[in-house]
Amino acid sequence: MRIPDHLAEKGKKRIASFPVDGFVFGGGPEHPKMMLVGEAPGETEIGNGVPFSGRAGRELMTFIERLGLTREEVYITSAVRSRPYRWGEKKTRDGQVVKRKYNRPPTAREITAHAPLLDYEVANVRAPVIVTLGNIGLKRLAGPDKKIGDCHGDLLVQPVQKLDENDQFVWTDKEYRIFPTYHPASIFYNRSLLEVIHSDLEKLKEVLASG
Repeated sequence: MRIPDHLAEKGKKRIASFPVDGFVFGGGPEHPKMMLVGEAPGETEIGNGVPFSGRAGRELMTFIERLGLTREEVYITSAVRSRPYRWGEKKTRDGQVVKRKYNRPPTAREITAHAPLLDYEVANVRAPVIVTLGNIGLKRLAGPDKKIGDCHGDLLVQPVQKLDENDQFVWTDKEYRIFPTYHPASIFYNRSLLEVIHSDLEKLKEVLASG
């Protein structure tokens, strides 16, 4: 399943004025074992159109395998579908300094621009649990007061945020099961988090087994 084309076009128009590149659809089965919600695509994902296909994606696949699942059994998406970037400088091998685009976290306005896309997926993908990867996905769904350091590895059963017709976030009437854990890219900067993530995955196994 993936979002309808007309909704994707609406999302592209809503975010067009921001410094972002491209567009990547989320995807997976309509009845997945779980839904994964990341932050935003990076350079690799924008190039090939596949969510979580870069360096962080390779780590994510090892986590999925650790759960005894395959990529084909999981719905993978993100809070923002275009790559947020900032300009920076890089020195080439021959000593030249060139400008290039670097990934950055999406802003609140960029997250709001693509909120209807994630709202559609949450409402239409029949996932028994939504796994948020990092703070962006967690705060987008469970609320701005939530912090990954406080609630990773805990199953949250609560309404989620959705955007109303006035571009304001409101709570859904329905409750969802949300399981927060760290973004796979976090281990590139803090390798000790790998042990924490593995512990979270053991807890997630139990959640998945319980239905």
